[in-house]
Amino acid sequence: MRMIATVFGVGLLRPAPGTWGSLAALPLAYGLLVLGGFWLLALCTVAAFFLGVAATRDVTRDQPDHDPSYIVIDEVVGQWISLFPVGYGAMMMQVSVDRLWPGWIAAFVLFRLFDISKPWLVGWADRRNDALGVMLDDVIAGGFAALGVIGLAAFAHLVLM
Repeated sequence: MRMIATVFGVGLLRPAPGTWGSLAALPLAYGLLVLGGFWLLALCTVAAFFLGVAATRDVTRDQPDHDPSYIVIDEVVGQWISLFPVGYGAMMMQVSVDRLWPGWIAAFVLFRLFDISKPWLVGWADRRNDALGVMLDDVIAGGFAALGVIGLAAFAHLVLM
């Protein structure tokens, strides 16, 4: 379970293991999108969420810290959620996900911003102090980032072009 929680050791990288976890999520998401498109990414995100809850619960059992920095499976799940508009947009436009490269950058930056600053519901989930809260704060941060990606895409297409 420790390998899942640390995403095969990525969470042990220093400094900023959460950022390393988010960076590791990008090529994994790219591979999933190339292999099976948006729906494979969505399915793997759901699976990773439930595996992440179980792994986090197992790794933190009987420990005072409910969310040690080396657990980064939550960052992977949140980062993947932030990329949903990119994968879905590529599928709907029938183009390669490479063509939506600005969305990749926006998803990464916005997810890290929401994950680090923990506004509103993100902070609420983080304060749960349990394995579900560890995963949920990143799910919510990923959702906020996805909304930001959609907003930035709309701005780029409707205002700038």
